[in-house]
Amino acid sequence: MASKTFQLENIETLDSRQFAIAVRRLADSLSYGTDASPFLGSGTDYVQSRLYQPGDSVRAIDWRITARTSKFHVKEFETPKRMPCYLLVDTSASMTVSSVDWSKYAVAVHIAGGLAFACLDRISPVAVVSVGETELRYSPSLSRDKILQWLHKLRTFRIDEQTCLQERLRELGPLLINKSLIIVISDLHQPEAIGPLKRLGQQHDVVAIQMIDPAEASIRGAGFIRGREAETGRTMTTRGHGLGIDQESLAQELKRGRVDHLTVRTDEPFAYQLRHFFKSRGLLGRGAR
Repeated sequence: MASKTFQLENIETLDSRQFAIAVRRLADSLSYGTDASPFLGSGTDYVQSRLYQPGDSVRAIDWRITARTSKFHVKEFETPKRMPCYLLVDTSASMTVSSVDWSKYAVAVHIAGGLAFACLDRISPVAVVSVGETELRYSPSLSRDKILQWLHKLRTFRIDEQTCLQERLRELGPLLINKSLIIVISDLHQPEAIGPLKRLGQQHDVVAIQMIDPAEASIRGAGFIRGREAETGRTMTTRGHGLGIDQESLAQELKRGRVDHLTVRTDEPFAYQLRHFFKSRGLLGRGAR
């Protein structure tokens, strides 16, 4: 319990160097698999031979099989895993609401950093996209220095605006030519975003890491509540069952859309939870389902 308290009290007070160390430790703690790459091309490990097609390099011809079958065949090799990872971090005002030491946004940036460096360890370029009215978008890169700069930018980002997750997902889809890993780190307070999220899940590996403050977990069981909506500033009085998210329905809907869903509470340690989640699905080790 003591280590948990220390961890919770220090996330938002780390300086740049301490933050970089914390992110690196999280990345190191995530135990990813080493499954074979699902991509075939001009790598170094032979996989199979297939019939020659116009445009294939003459240097790739498999002369042994060609001589045996009297038909030209070319060799295929396993290519290095280079599936890009897109990290979409929710920068809306609702992410700053907190009843504990760590806000949802602080945990989200920390997790994004750990995942980014874990992807770099397997030679997968990483892109960072903010999910708010103020757009912050960086293209996939393999530079650790660049990505660390992007993470520091997120740490100091002003987040007093509404979420634009739906818009960002719709914009991202047409830009993805090849299969990609898309990780959304958000409290998922925009129901309209679930549709675009599910559509991306049909063509790409999509993960939704849902940040939950402990106060949100029990709000649906409360009576009358008076409060203020973080993103719009609107005050309201309503019953608890009319607020929050129906987690069971959300989980089922995302599952039907082939979106891997993980909930992370800000009052609980999350390193082991992340490690088990990604390892059990092979999302970062295999690069594809």
